[in-house]
Amino acid sequence: MIDLYYWPTPNGWKISIALEEMGLPYETHLINIGAGDQFKPEFLKISPNNRMPAIIDREGPDGAPISIFESGAILQYLARKTGQFYGETVREQIAVEEWLFWQVGGLGPMAGQAHHFLKYAPNLEPPQDLPYAKDRYRTETGRLYGVMDRRLAENRYLAGDFYSIADMAAWGWASLWEGQQQTLDDKPNLKRWLDELSARPAVQAGRALAADNRGDNSSRDAQKVLFKR
Repeated sequence: MIDLYYWPTPNGWKISIALEEMGLPYETHLINIGAGDQFKPEFLKISPNNRMPAIIDREGPDGAPISIFESGAILQYLARKTGQFYGETVREQIAVEEWLFWQVGGLGPMAGQAHHFLKYAPNLEPPQDLPYAKDRYRTETGRLYGVMDRRLAENRYLAGDFYSIADMAAWGWASLWEGQQQTLDDKPNLKRWLDELSARPAVQAGRALAADNRGDNSSRDAQKVLFKR
C-alpha cells in the first residue's frame, strides 16, 4: 500500500496517474494547499520542502517504510519498484531520465509561472498585471511546447516509441495549454500525443482523483497561503 499525499494539481496528477498505470494500491491523503496543509509539522516530516505530492511506501527497500518527496524522484522510485514505464535498455532509461528532468526542470516551472502571471497575479490585491513577466513565461512555455512537438514528430512518446514516466510527468501541465495562452494549431504532434494520453483509462482516473476539490485559489485567504501575500 502506498500512502499518497496529494492535491489535484498537475504535479499531483503525475503520481496519481502513475499509481493507476502501475496498478499499485494506494490510500489518498488530501493536502489542501490553499488552506496551508503543506505547512503542518506532520507533513513536513514527509516533505521538508512543504510541497506535494509525496508518498510513503509501507513496504520500501528491505521491507521497511520509506517516505519520498519531489514528483520526479517519486516517479523514478515507483518505476524501479514495479519494473514498469522506465524503458528496457540502458539507452531507453537514459532517454526517460532526459525527458523526465526536462519536465521537472523546465516545462513544469515555466508553465507554472505562466499560470501565475497570466491568471493569478492580475487578480491579486493590489493587482500585479506585469506585461514583461506575462510575455516572458508565455513565450518560454511556447518554446518548450515547440521542443515537445519536434520530439513527438519523430517519436510516438517523449522517450521513444514506448510510454513512460516522462509522459506521465509532462501530460498534466501540457493538458492545461489553454490557460497558458498557447495554441496547438502549429503543433500537430503535441496535439496527437495529448489526445492519445487523455484517452488512457489510467490517465483519466488519475486526473479525476479528488477533482471536485480543484479550485482557482483566487480567494484572499488562499493567496496569503500560496503566494505569501
